[in-house]
Parts: sequence; C-alpha cells; structure tokens
Amino acid sequence: MSFFSLLAEVSAHVNFNELMGENPEIAVSVFGFPIRWYALAYLAGIFIGYWYLTKLIAQPGAPMARRHADDFVFYAMLGIIGGGRLGYVLFYNLDNYLADPVSVFRLWDGGMSLHGGALGVIIAIWYMCRKEKLNFLRFCDYVACVIPFGLFFGRIANFVNGELWGRTTDVSWGIIFPDSGSMEPRHPSQLYEAGMEGLVMMIILSWLFWRTDARYKPGLLFGVAALDYGISRFLIEFVREPDLQLAWLVQSTGLSMGQWLTVPMILIGLWAVMTAKGRRERVEPVAGPNSVAGAS
Repeated sequence: MSFFSLLAEVSAHVNFNELMGENPEIAVSVFGFPIRWYALAYLAGIFIGYWYLTKLIAQPGAPMARRHADDFVFYAMLGIIGGGRLGYVLFYNLDNYLADPVSVFRLWDGGMSLHGGALGVIIAIWYMCRKEKLNFLRFCDYVACVIPFGLFFGRIANFVNGELWGRTTDVSWGIIFPDSGSMEPRHPSQLYEAGMEGLVMMIILSWLFWRTDARYKPGLLFGVAALDYGISRFLIEFVREPDLQLAWLVQSTGLSMGQWLTVPMILIGLWAVMTAKGRRERVEPVAGPNSVAGAS
C-alpha cells in the first residue's frame, strides 16, 4: 500500500453502520426481549444521579433529608418521562399525534424532548417542596448538580442509536450516517452535546458546589445549569440537522425549535444567577449537622 493510499484510508470519514453494526440501539436481549441503550441511559442517569445526590445532601446545610431524596426519585422519573414525551408531542410533532393520538403512548417508537423533561422535573420539585415545605430554589440547586449525568448518558444513547445527527460537514471527524438519507459526512452533534451539556456542566457545577459557597445562595447552581444547557444547546443547534417536520421554522426564522425553546431557559438562568446573592440567608440544615451563617 502506497503512502498516499494509506493517507486516504486514514483520512476517510467513518461510516456509522460500520462503526456500530446492525441494530445498534439494542444493548442486549434477555430471553428474547430487547433492552435498548436509551432505556439503560435513563436508568444510569437516574440512579447515578440519585447516588450523587445522597453525597451532596450529606454536607452541612442541605435543603432536604435522605427520605426526601428517596421520594424524589419516583417523582423525577414521572417528570422526565411524562414531561419529555408531552414536550415532544407539543413542540415537535403535534400534527402527527393529533392524527394518531394512541401513538403518544408508544414510547418505544422514540420521541422525547429534553426541554419537556426539564419542565417535568421542575414541576416534580415544586410538588415535593410544597408537600414537604422545603425551599424550592435550594432544592433546584441540588437537583441541578445531578442533571449532567442524565444529559451525558442520554446524548451518548442518541449517538449509539444513530439519531439526531448533525448537518453535513467536511471536517475530518465527520461521520457518515446512512439513515440520514445521504452518504455525506455529518457533525456528530450528539457527542458535542454530551460534552457541553454533560461533562462541561458537570465540571462547572461540581467545582461551584465543592469549592465555593454557591450552594448557600439559592438559585445560583440552578441558574448556572440553565445557562450552560441553554447556551450549549443554542450554539450546537447551528450544526445539528433540524427535525424534518420543523424545517419550515428554520427557513422562516433562522432558528430551530430547540433554539427557540432555550431562549426562556437562558433568560431564567441569567435572572437566577444575577439575583442569587441577594437571596443568601441563614441556612438551617435538613440533613447536615451544622447551620450556615447568613450573608457576608
């Protein structure tokens, strides 16, 4: 093999089907029942997130006790699945679901919205806080710190499933997704999102929680998470292929549905961050051993 043919082979774009094989969405089959990567991603995000939440609330001044975290797992699952599905139905494919309402319940066919899931979790937090008389914003802060786990695993599952690919590109790391309808290389936007919405957010929130007094300023961690997700999603949408049924929105406004939905998230995040210092108060612990002094 000549040097130039070797160079051409090395620089050739990866074909997704050759990389992942047939039926990449199936992780394993148990007694003939297929277990999908997407289901495992949800479970990993929820249970690893729960484990990390128990570590957070073990620190002084936590806004909830272990029993609250235990109960919240159930409500969070309802919020993620119910909100995610309803968000996709309303924001991304309403006409199809109006024509076939029963398909709303066919979750195995795919179709979840992260914006809807986020709203579902916030509603679950509101319910928990009202029921148990807990501080809503401080509860949101602690939950925000575990969200990156779910976002990371979810985006990795999107990639493994060969869905939500990016727009065509000539960058060397572009990947050919045959299911996209063309053999042109595309941005692996799922991996960009896994990095920015998952890993980067995880690093930032972990540093703020463990190395600063951010958790004693109600709304700060929640605001940072909203800003990270909102800005990351808004920027990455420029290289992500828009949903076919919503291409008209991009053509008419220049922005995708995902970008429009992140605008209120960014604004709420800005408000939460900018006003957090003024909400600092003496924090009485629910789980930790010590109170935390008030504003400095």
